[in-house]
Amino acid sequence: MRVVIQRVSKASVTVDDQIVGAIDQGLLLLVGITENDGEEEIQTLAEKVVRMRIFEDEKGKMNRSLLDLGGAILSVSQFTLYGDCRKGRRPSFMAAARPELANLLYERFNEQLRSYGAEVKTGIFGAMMDVSLHNDGPVTILLDSHDLVKKKLS
Repeated sequence: MRVVIQRVSKASVTVDDQIVGAIDQGLLLLVGITENDGEEEIQTLAEKVVRMRIFEDEKGKMNRSLLDLGGAILSVSQFTLYGDCRKGRRPSFMAAARPELANLLYERFNEQLRSYGAEVKTGIFGAMMDVSLHNDGPVTILLDSHDLVKKKLS
């Protein structure tokens, strides 16, 4: 799994001119899933996301997590995070999970985030979405569960 995390003051997702998900202060997550992902990747990334200290404390240091802040998450499925641009001019998305599996794992990831007490809003899986955000900082982090899971095994 790959997740692009953006710290936001607000964010929303619109489908067919209707807002389907919106948050104020919190995290916008762009979530990409590959065929090899499973429960271990979901658990590792969900815990990392909610506990990552990327919000400022009273001294201006990044010492607070989403859980400390009581912020919300807007989670958006993004298969293009597995776009391979090494060959040619058009990205290949062969590494992205098939839609049926990706949707199942994406929903499971959102459930895992909620299990930590986070409020989670979403876009609509597979839909053409307009994502709007006010990046706070800006702070943008890229997580790849395969890197994190390998570290746990070392």
